[in-house]
Amino acid sequence: MTRASELRALSTEELRARLERTRREHLELRFKFATGQLGKPDSLRKVRREVARILTLLRERELAGEGEG
Repeated sequence: MTRASELRALSTEELRARLERTRREHLELRFKFATGQLGKPDSLRKVRREVARILTLLRERELAGEGEG
């Protein structure tokens, strides 16, 4: 799990790439959970929260960009 401060240091493009990877990871974990192969069920929650963190930072940057124009 990545801290918000670490995510803030990334560029917007890097955040979008991280979001894509994290969403893919979440999908894989959901499949493992459904088939009973997931060892740690809390990993699903952690990944879901990381997706939310990334989306929040992207939205903050979007809103900050609109205010400058």
